[in-house]
Amino acid sequence: MSIEARLAELGVTLPDAPAPAANYVPWVLSGNQLFVSGQISADADGFITGKLGADMTAEDGAAAARTCAISLLAQLKAGCGGDIDRLVRVVKLVGFVNSTADFGDQPKVINGASDFMVEALGDKGRHARSAVSAASLPFGVAVEIEAIFEIA
Repeated sequence: MSIEARLAELGVTLPDAPAPAANYVPWVLSGNQLFVSGQISADADGFITGKLGADMTAEDGAAAARTCAISLLAQLKAGCGGDIDRLVRVVKLVGFVNSTADFGDQPKVINGASDFMVEALGDKGRHARSAVSAASLPFGVAVEIEAIFEIA
């Protein structure tokens, strides 16, 4: 089954790849690895903002992280010239969580992206990962995630 067919089963349509917000490129292809710049939590209503441990729960953060994963796949598709089925595997995700100093559930938040990758991509979605706290993130978003993909 194609990746987009699987996404459709999950009720997900990939948006157009978000444009960068500053002087950088959204992705870089080096050999067979596609490095995708950090994607921030956003949905059709705009940025998903907040601080975990203050005005957001870990579950809220996981939902925000899922939106980052969808944007990462949109960038992957763009980086593969529109053929997302060139994906060999997700190599690594690095997640940043806008959180209070005493919030310690960053891994639970980034699970929203990790779980989505495995749900959508099966074994190709299993990856190495980091989940770290940030005192703030661009535009006040709750989550930002970057990725490394291996492609054919």
